[in-house]
Amino acid sequence: MSINTDLSILIVDDSGTMLKIMQKNLNQAGFTNITTACDGKDAIEKLKSTKIKLIISDWNMPTMDGLELLQWVRKSDKFSDLPFIMATAQADKTQQLTVKQEGGQGLLPKPFDEMELKAVIEEIFGTQEKKKETRREVKMVNGKVQLKIAHIQITDHLVLGILKHQIDTGQVKPKYFDLETICLPGWNPVIKAIETGEVDAAFVLAPIAMDLFGFEVPIKLVMLAHKAGSIFVRSKNYNPDNYNSIKDFYKYKVVDIPHKMSIHNMLAHKYLKELGLKPGVPGKELINVRFEVVPPIQMPEIMKTNEDVAGFIVAEPIGSNAIAKGIADLEFISSEQWNNHPCCVCTIQEEFVEKHTNAVFEFTELLAKAGKYIDQNKAVAAEVAVSFLDPQQKLGLTIDMLKNVLEMPNGINMMDLYPVIDDLDRIQQYMHHEMGIGVIIDLEKFVDLQFANEACK
Repeated sequence: MSINTDLSILIVDDSGTMLKIMQKNLNQAGFTNITTACDGKDAIEKLKSTKIKLIISDWNMPTMDGLELLQWVRKSDKFSDLPFIMATAQADKTQQLTVKQEGGQGLLPKPFDEMELKAVIEEIFGTQEKKKETRREVKMVNGKVQLKIAHIQITDHLVLGILKHQIDTGQVKPKYFDLETICLPGWNPVIKAIETGEVDAAFVLAPIAMDLFGFEVPIKLVMLAHKAGSIFVRSKNYNPDNYNSIKDFYKYKVVDIPHKMSIHNMLAHKYLKELGLKPGVPGKELINVRFEVVPPIQMPEIMKTNEDVAGFIVAEPIGSNAIAKGIADLEFISSEQWNNHPCCVCTIQEEFVEKHTNAVFEFTELLAKAGKYIDQNKAVAAEVAVSFLDPQQKLGLTIDMLKNVLEMPNGINMMDLYPVIDDLDRIQQYMHHEMGIGVIIDLEKFVDLQFANEACK
């Protein structure tokens, strides 16, 4: 049974940009009967005047936030049974548990697309049966374990693409494993694949991996995927003649980030705070620079068409592409803020590590070699990158563009993939104590250094 696409939906967000994105996603999913509200109090007025069948609300809003709206709805005699989806940048596990405890039927971590949104709606209304979460059964074929690893379409994950290319072309012949890579559309599907055991391993943002481990997802960090490699770009709307300083330009504007649990969030927060600003997400605490989580691929167009967006920080090559198209100017390369910082990491299911140790030793050794190959063969690596990261040419990546990214001074570094525990601790300490997100974990239990010790010696 298919869902009625004339379903009346109330979407609540204090950001005009995010309202447009949500409305567009709903339209693309087939839903057109949409009412909008700018915060919780506005949503209550709309509920009283319009017959609503579903609420999709942001969490962080001034006046009355999404959690307070959810609590009001559940206490209301008239609306207590109204389905409620929290669509929010509050993507860490702590916030997900809070939504569930307060009676929210679904939570959509930003950024999400129309397919993820439609799937949650169909699940809530019973038109799509919830998939039973069964962990993947690891198979052996001809004495080799089948290693399935998830990634997304960013240069940060190129080392995996190079290794896959080397195996497929016979340049490298692993003894203990066969490699299957699966490209997923964003961080949230990667998170789900790790949690449910749909994949044996994943390249994922370090803060996401640490947060998952903090909530007892059985994974081990065995290697970094790269160091550095991100970029902060500023809108072309900045004119020094119109502002006293760069601080004045960013004040009361928006900066887009790819995910709440990311090094990008941390570095943008640290940079803007050092300018004397108060960055963050809307809520009870006073801020004067607003962070919004949006899909990386949409960042340039959003900034181009919205004067409120002052800049964005993202993995390459999206920032350099925006500069090349005349949409943005360079603010900083991430390594200028923190030289050779960790970003994405390689995590593997703990059970796989225990049962297939030889395969993990071999895999991490070949990853380290692939990273060195990229450093010494940038033109070839850029060619492989186009087919690995953009096989259907939806992103518009070119060999020259990726070669420039790989050759950028102080840019992405894949020569040294060794995970330094003190660096990871610096991330979790800053995010937890300075930004109030994430949990503090025992990194000695999370990071399994035996493989990196051998691969990177």
